[in-house]
Amino acid sequence: MRHPDYPVLIEPLVPEDGGGYLAIVPDLPGCMSDGETRELAARNVGDAIEAWIEEALALGRAIPIPSSHRVPAQA
Repeated sequence: MRHPDYPVLIEPLVPEDGGGYLAIVPDLPGCMSDGETRELAARNVGDAIEAWIEEALALGRAIPIPSSHRVPAQA
């Protein structure tokens, strides 16, 4: 299933939390994934988005339209 292009925030995880990166989809509450690299976290969150949408449809819930959040570049 092809999912719409939702904005994704990718943040580093501290070593105490296992390191790597966390990818969060603000438009889809609770939708997130992680990965050892930013690229892997971004790739993995695509599966999380698809699973989130499939579950929402199964429960008869509305699917939010992707917002156009602009996130400032990190220094």
